[in-house]
Amino acid sequence: MMSAPTSPLVPSEVEGRVCGPSQRPSTGLGTSEVRGRLTQNAPLAPLVWFKSGGAAEWLFEPKDVDDLSVFLAGLDPAVPVMALGLGSNMIVRDGGVPGVVVRLGKAFAKMDVIDATTLRCGGGASGILVSSTARDAGIGGVEFLRSIPGTVGGFVRMNGGAYGREVKDVLVECEVVLRSGERRTLPLDALGYTYRHSELARGAVVVSATFRGHEAEPSAIQAEMDRIAASREATQPLRSKTGGSTFKNPPGTRAWKEIDDAGCRGLQIGDAQVSEKHCNFLLNLGKATSAEIEALGEEVRARVKAHSGIELEWEIQRVGVGE
Repeated sequence: MMSAPTSPLVPSEVEGRVCGPSQRPSTGLGTSEVRGRLTQNAPLAPLVWFKSGGAAEWLFEPKDVDDLSVFLAGLDPAVPVMALGLGSNMIVRDGGVPGVVVRLGKAFAKMDVIDATTLRCGGGASGILVSSTARDAGIGGVEFLRSIPGTVGGFVRMNGGAYGREVKDVLVECEVVLRSGERRTLPLDALGYTYRHSELARGAVVVSATFRGHEAEPSAIQAEMDRIAASREATQPLRSKTGGSTFKNPPGTRAWKEIDDAGCRGLQIGDAQVSEKHCNFLLNLGKATSAEIEALGEEVRARVKAHSGIELEWEIQRVGVGE
């Protein structure tokens, strides 16, 4: 567990417990009330796919967008803020995450069909929910989101993609709450998308996104979703403690191929292992620490560099501090 925060986040009388509605957890929030949940020293391992890592100094689960906006506006500007979705693309280091981790709950998973080709999706909605809603509405083109184990907020920030498509191919605009608490709607061209990267400001939280596809038959959409699901099941270690793709694909090749060619398939440090099923996935075989998982990733990078001269870039986010 992390020690009590040194930043003026909450008064001492509420330290060590959950703050509920109508409680005022921060002199930094002025007279504002938190209507969601604010929890000190909240374990993050249960919330991420690797099931490893330390605690969030504070975990905030806002009740709605206004609650998030007011909270961030009143928060000491020195306190770092990080958004957390399904935790499928993240290594949380063993020393935990300083500041505030924002997790969007069910209130942020709402889906609205705008017209025959357009969906507005809450930042907490999963890729499966987005693709299924699109199918029911006869909107094709977003089936690939079915294959990305995360939420809309993460897709938008990272320009998530799979099976030949990326978020930039379907995004119209997104609504974000900036670190200052300001709410802003950003069009596609404001995000500066490149491969698995955006220019979205640090500390900004994506609370909704508008996606545009094309009209299609629900049966055809379902068939494509089934194809994608079968492909993932056959090639990826979906039933293991793992993350998403560990490294970005280098230009002109595939990360898994370079890892395999460098002899890293099955490579192990402690309880962390390179998947034998798909070399671009790391596994927690049971009790791996985040330090072991990250060290294994760095060892893979070093061996690939020595073998082919290729410098693999991390795709998985590594957050927090080591012990």
